[in-house]
Order: sequence, then C-alpha cells, then structure tokens
Amino acid sequence: MKNISTETAVLAVTILSTGMVYLDQSALNVAIPQIQESLNADVAGFQWILNIYILTLSVLLLIGGALGDRYGRVRVLIIGTLIFTIASVLCGFATNLEMLIVARGLQGVGGALLVPGGLAIINATVPPEQRGRTLGIWGTFSPLVVMLGPLVGGWLTTTLSWRAIFFINVPLGLLACWLAWRKVPESRDETATGPLDWPGVLTLMLGLGALLFGLIEGPQLGWVNALVLISIFVGLISLAAFVFIEARSPAPLMPLHLFRNRAFSGINALSLFHYLGLSS
Repeated sequence: MKNISTETAVLAVTILSTGMVYLDQSALNVAIPQIQESLNADVAGFQWILNIYILTLSVLLLIGGALGDRYGRVRVLIIGTLIFTIASVLCGFATNLEMLIVARGLQGVGGALLVPGGLAIINATVPPEQRGRTLGIWGTFSPLVVMLGPLVGGWLTTTLSWRAIFFINVPLGLLACWLAWRKVPESRDETATGPLDWPGVLTLMLGLGALLFGLIEGPQLGWVNALVLISIFVGLISLAAFVFIEARSPAPLMPLHLFRNRAFSGINALSLFHYLGLSS
C-alpha cells in the first residue's frame, strides 16, 4: 500500500465507493420475495423500500456535489461513504419494515454525498495524460457492477440471507474510506468561496421531493388523488422557482449556462437514462 500511485488510489476509491451504491441497488431487486416474507411487507410498503432511496438520492445529489466543491471533495466522499456504510449495517439488522425504510433513506443521503465526488476527484487529481485512461476504467465498472448485481444478490440471498446484500458494503466502504483518507489528495473548487445558494437548495429539495413523491404515489393512490395532484403541483412550481433563482444568483447551485454545452447536456441525458434503468 505504501507504493500505490495516486491514480491507482483514486481509481480504487471511486470504484469501491460508487460501486457499492450500484451493486446494492441492482442486487436488492432479486431479494424482493425474501424481504417481503421476512418483514411481512405488503407491495406498497416494499415499494417504499426501493423508492425512498431514489427519492433521497435524487433530492440531495446536486447538493452533495456543491458541498464537495466548497468543503473538500475527498472529505465529503468519505463522509458520504461512512453514512452509506452505517446505513447498510442498519438495513442488515432491520427487524421491521419501518426500520428498513428509514435506513434505506439514510443510504440515499450517503449516496448523494459520495457519488458526485468520483468524477470530480478524478478530474482534479489525475494528471491530464493519464485522465483519459482512468475515466475509461472507471466508466467501465459502473455498468459492469449493475450487470453483476443481480447475480451477486441472488447468490448472497440463496446461500446466506438477504441481509448479506447490505453487510457486504461494510468492508467495501471501510476500505474506500481508508484509501481516500491516506492516499487521495484533497481538492475543492477555489472559486466557490461564497455562501451556499440556500434559496436554490431549499426550492430544489422541495421541488424534487414533492414531484417525486407525487409520481411515486400516483400509481398507488390514483392520479386524480388530491395528495398526488398537490404534490406534483407544488413540485413543478418549486422547480420553476429554482430555475428563476438560479438564473439570477451570483453563485448558483446549478449554473444554467452549462446546458448550452452539448457535451454537458448529453452526459446528463445519459446519466438520466442510466438511473432510470437502475431504478426500474
């Protein structure tokens, strides 16, 4: 470990941390019958085991990236990985549906802090001449882990228990934290010196949270249900307010001019389809 290069350490940290997020989500799908039977969960309850993670991850993902830019990407990644690891332990020891739902929500919080840091750390710490190779290796592992997830989840569930799907994150998370702490240099956006864009943060959280809640509950409660309609309406109004605020903020949470860049917009579109596939 003493002679490990920065590039190798960065690759190991980003693959381990983001990899356990993708592995956990894709492996969990094959354990649905066992978890339902173990916790006496109905269909609606189990849907929230899956959806609460997507909800918290989506709401906080952009905020996690902003925190990394301001307070240190490695620091925020370590905190996110620790939160995800602790939440995984809580998931593994869950004795009822409610405990598992809360722990899954906490996993989403950890994921939102650690996922944005991977690409940013590679860009900030790996020399330009090695960056293309590093990004290629890192980019290959995400779909590979997603494909292997159901196989790993099925094997762990049949040979051990569905709880092992969560416990496997513990050694992965601890190793990622140790490597990041000891081997990866800290980086941050030196231009992000002002206060966090709190109006943008609040409107984004409310907008995404309300909209996703409405979309999640729509199939269960019905699309003309008052709670569903109000949630979607509040979400859309809040997101419109978020765009209005960002267009006028001196230090926006999401610089809107970036979407004029075709490469940036294309990457975000691909990421959207990736997460839609991961959550389906």
